[in-house]
Amino acid sequence: MKVAVGSDHAGFELKEKVKAFLEAEGVEIQDLGTGSTDSVDYPDFAASVAEAVRDGRADRGILMCGSGIGICIAANKIRGIRAALVADLQFARLSREHNDANVLCLPGRFMEPRVADQIVKVWLETPFAGGRHERRVSKIRELEERERGR
Repeated sequence: MKVAVGSDHAGFELKEKVKAFLEAEGVEIQDLGTGSTDSVDYPDFAASVAEAVRDGRADRGILMCGSGIGICIAANKIRGIRAALVADLQFARLSREHNDANVLCLPGRFMEPRVADQIVKVWLETPFAGGRHERRVSKIRELEERERGR
């Protein structure tokens, strides 16, 4: 599995710790920035990671900003992206099982690295359940297409 990761300055430290965890798990990583704690704009990094997932250059994406909220909103503006802000293990599992989330967003200022590692592991290992959930994810795709035509 290839995972694109990105963050703004507020998520940088957590991104570096998540990268170390992913490397230890044998996951191929594509780091799309930022490279420091110098102030940057989270939409730029949300777009880079989301576009890598959309275009098939990465299987999934993981994004971090201070709260996780802004970067999640920005990632969801990219067609085909289902980004989920996750702060616990059950939401990590459900975001994959029920929503087929392809981008995980984490709150860099509010999450311990140990918890982030557990969430990432569950999120990467949980498959999409399909079934009745496929119908709902298809409706999300239909909403995207309808809005695209406006």
